[in-house]
Amino acid sequence: MHEDAAVTDGEAAKTEAAGEMFVDGAKAETVAGASIPQEEIDRITRDIVSALKTVYDPEIPVDIYELGLIYRIDIDDDRNIAVDMTLTAPGCPVAGDMPGWVENAIGTVPGIADVKVKLVFDPPWTPDRMSDEARIMLDWY
Repeated sequence: MHEDAAVTDGEAAKTEAAGEMFVDGAKAETVAGASIPQEEIDRITRDIVSALKTVYDPEIPVDIYELGLIYRIDIDDDRNIAVDMTLTAPGCPVAGDMPGWVENAIGTVPGIADVKVKLVFDPPWTPDRMSDEARIMLDWY
């Protein structure tokens, strides 16, 4: 898959530098010569993050994005989205359902062609992956 943009765990919110932008702690990288204009990649990235914030872990009252369950999002030249995500525990009772929830949420973003979600468990999720917002919501600060 030729990668136009990748959203991965990154540094703090909304900083721009040559070839990269941070949105709510997720890093969006562009590849030189990408066929999607940077403004559209930025919009799609923000819309994907917003969509992910509508999906909640049923056992923890925080969305999966703020919990740090999303490890990587790739946007290719055809606007297909590939997501690597994890769960708070490999034996999570919604393991079979949550990837579908993520596909459905991202699928509502305008301009998206196809969404594929893959569960990964390396590295394992730990509470250290949570955002400050999630820690405050859970009183884990």
